[in-house]
Amino acid sequence: MPQYAAIIYASDVDPTKPEAADMMKDYNDFHAVAETVIRGGAALYPTATATTVRVTGGKAGDIVTTDGPYAETKEALTGFYLLECADLDEAVKLAAQIPGAWDGAVEVRPIVDFGQ
Repeated sequence: MPQYAAIIYASDVDPTKPEAADMMKDYNDFHAVAETVIRGGAALYPTATATTVRVTGGKAGDIVTTDGPYAETKEALTGFYLLECADLDEAVKLAAQIPGAWDGAVEVRPIVDFGQ
């Protein structure tokens, strides 16, 4: 069965803080609905905790790091689910139930299976 990444772009909040409790309840509710197809996933800490890595000059070049995200945007990459669904239609239907889709966006993308 194909797998899809449901990549969540939403408000940049820390899901571990008490003020995120209502949002996390919604995510727990989604997890209960979709647990039979969820194969993985994670929430991410806010973008302020990110480190961006670039290599200048190609493969053997210098490693350059920058504190913060790659791009500043209104919505941030806040997490993802790995879903195993019958097809894209099922993945889209589930993605619409992810709380991040309600005030942000969820990008659904097929996973390349290199093991087969």
